[in-house]
Amino acid sequence: MRALLLDLDDTLLDYSGDIDVSWRVACTTGCAGSRVDAERLVTAVEASRRAFWDDPARFRAERVNMFGAWRKIVEGGLARLGIEDLELATHIATGYEALRRERMRLFPDALATLEHLCERGVPLGLVTNGDASQQRYKLERWDLAKYFDVIVIEGEFGAGKPDEVVYRHALDALGVAAAETWMAGDHLEFDVAGPQRLGVRGAWLDRAGAGLPDGVATRPDRIIRALTELVADHS
Repeated sequence: MRALLLDLDDTLLDYSGDIDVSWRVACTTGCAGSRVDAERLVTAVEASRRAFWDDPARFRAERVNMFGAWRKIVEGGLARLGIEDLELATHIATGYEALRRERMRLFPDALATLEHLCERGVPLGLVTNGDASQQRYKLERWDLAKYFDVIVIEGEFGAGKPDEVVYRHALDALGVAAAETWMAGDHLEFDVAGPQRLGVRGAWLDRAGAGLPDGVATRPDRIIRALTELVADHS
């Protein structure tokens, strides 16, 4: 491993762990004093979320403006109850954003791994999809940017994983060849299959130890349970 590319959300950062709880709290708190039944809205928003993100084209288009996406999800939930209220949707989305930021945490192995690899002189690149402002907030909050020689954020760069141009840009910025580079992350397509198509080796981070899903054709070059397994290679 001459160089390493890393994903951000659910790789370095526990982003998804409390999503359901955060939506429930945001809807319940946001509906206080309104005519909307909070329990019904929680159920409606859950259905709205699934429909919203299950559309691949919409997922790709909307993930670069997460607050706008959250507001649309709430609007969709309200619409399922026969209610049109943009002000309430904005209020709930704002509450949800605050909760997500409050509950996000770095994984315990993140900083130690980054520090170790930097000390060993391994060039590091961060390659993440999503909203530029949201991703930059995370980097600034935990002072992560200092560990990376290149940072590629979809909302800034104009393209996202698994587009080939994203990985090529990171490799060019690091000055390394695909064959001597690894990428590690939790998403089989974005962090393993996409890089593999260029000759980058893919390490799939399976923190839960669930194993590869049935019917998935992607075969990681390595499966790891923790980022510290990458450190072991450079001790």
